[in-house]
Amino acid sequence: MPQPPLPAHLPASLPRERLLALLQAAPKAELHIHIEGSLEPELIFQLAQRNGVPLAYASVEALRAAYAFTDLQSFLDIYYAGASVLLHEADFFDMAWAYFLRAQADHVVHAELFFDPQTHTERGVDIGVVIAGLHRACQQAQAQLGISASLILCFLRHLDEDSAIATLNAALPHHDKFIGVGLDSSERGHPPEKFARVFAQAKAAGLHLVAHAGEEGPPAYIESALDVLQVERIDHGVRSTDSPALVQRLAASRMPLTVCPLSNVKLCVFPTMADHNLPALLSAGLCATVNSDDPAYFGGYMNANLLATFEALPQLGVAEAWQLLHNSFEASFASAAQKAAWAAQLEAAFASA
Repeated sequence: MPQPPLPAHLPASLPRERLLALLQAAPKAELHIHIEGSLEPELIFQLAQRNGVPLAYASVEALRAAYAFTDLQSFLDIYYAGASVLLHEADFFDMAWAYFLRAQADHVVHAELFFDPQTHTERGVDIGVVIAGLHRACQQAQAQLGISASLILCFLRHLDEDSAIATLNAALPHHDKFIGVGLDSSERGHPPEKFARVFAQAKAAGLHLVAHAGEEGPPAYIESALDVLQVERIDHGVRSTDSPALVQRLAASRMPLTVCPLSNVKLCVFPTMADHNLPALLSAGLCATVNSDDPAYFGGYMNANLLATFEALPQLGVAEAWQLLHNSFEASFASAAQKAAWAAQLEAAFASA
């Protein structure tokens, strides 16, 4: 299927400055945000002080200086250290609320937040505490900010499937507070099929299914996420272009890819933003979206990712801006009526650009 075409009555081109302003002001959905990855150093220190948690860094500046990653694993090491300050329901609420305030500033109208319960339950935090704090922030985001928000529980793929099954079983009594499950953390050496049973259990429970695949791992990981896990969305998926047959399959099915450009560059998936394959994904007809991944660690939230991408890739124009933002709503798990309402808002934003 082709990309959603730019409606004929909308401007086909804009001066670059106006296009960048439109990207920032237009409504958008974020579908790939690890809420623990939105923990800014200032909030880490605040929560550490509130909870009496010692940190290995003497200052906010020292912690920021440690954000010099060479690959996914070196990032994850510091990511888990930062999460150690999260102990109580209020901590999880405060973390998510800080994200929603930034999302509002970026004109995000819908967000589907990943959370990693095993990161917290392994430290003795009850899964109900995690979910309650995050869900309360989602409810308040809708009530006070007008942001629609849902939660997706992610399993850590470097742990075994039995741990994932135990996590799902512990979470199911709270199933009214999250909409799906995902798969994240270290990709290499942990193929999706390792989690076939827990994904089948989640599907039987009526949950949506997504999985990280094809970030650092090969196209075969994307194929097994589709065929074995039966996911509805691929997180990252940029390595799909290594397989022309897979690209054709993804385009034909409009299988969404939640691409995270600043993350890809920070983790050296691409040497520079100018080398990113987002233009190729779009031109191939893939339902690609732009997201922030772990914004506190990778250099920015939604608008920062969009601006960095369009500034480095001049071949992206109005049509691609429309496609990316329209795709973000199409790829969401919101209702058809809500998607149509957001699409109308998006069209109005482009019409007034």
